[in-house]
Amino acid sequence: MKIIQTELSGVLAIELDRYTDARGSFVESWHKEKYARLGIGIDFVQDNISYSKKGVLRGLHYQNPSPQGKLLFVLEGEVFDVAVDIRVGSPTFGKWFGMTLSYENNKQLYIPEGFAHGFVVTSDVATFAYKCTGYYRKECEKTIRWDDPDIGIVWPIENPVLSEKDRVGSSLKEMPRESLFTFDRKPLE
Repeated sequence: MKIIQTELSGVLAIELDRYTDARGSFVESWHKEKYARLGIGIDFVQDNISYSKKGVLRGLHYQNPSPQGKLLFVLEGEVFDVAVDIRVGSPTFGKWFGMTLSYENNKQLYIPEGFAHGFVVTSDVATFAYKCTGYYRKECEKTIRWDDPDIGIVWPIENPVLSEKDRVGSSLKEMPRESLFTFDRKPLE
C-alpha cells in the first residue's frame, strides 16, 4: 500500500495492494492498524454504498456541524471523485482535487473533515463505497454548486444527471461563513 499526499493538505490518494491468481483477486480495503502506521489513525462509524448510472453527479456535499471524513473506493465501475477545501484560512481554500477511482486502478481517496465532496460516474454504472468518521445527519448537510465558477472543477462530463438538491446548491461565496470550517478543521464559532 502506498499513500500519496495531494496538493490539498490532508487529502490522501491511496494505492492498494491487489493479490491475484487463477481464482481471482483479493484487496484489503481497510485495516485500522496498517492505516494508523501510515498516518490515517481514524475511527470510522458508518459505511455507505452508492449505486449510480453513467453521468450521475452527486455533490458537492459536506456536513457542519457533525462533519464527516471519508475513505472512498469503487467496487464496480469508475467515478471521478472530487474534494474541495472549505477551511477558511487554508492556503488552498476554494481549491479542488480530483482523481479517477475504479476497481481496476485499485485506488482510494481519503478526504478529512473540512472538505466538500462530490463525484460523477464515468462508466455505465458504478458501485461506490465509503467509510465515514461521523454519522449522516440530514439537518447538518450542506450543498455547494457542482459547477461553481469560482471553484472551477473540470468535470469529465458536460450534462450530468443531478438531484434537485444538487441542482439548487449555493456557490461557495454564498455559503454562510459559520457553515464552513477553519483551517484547523474545526467548525467556525
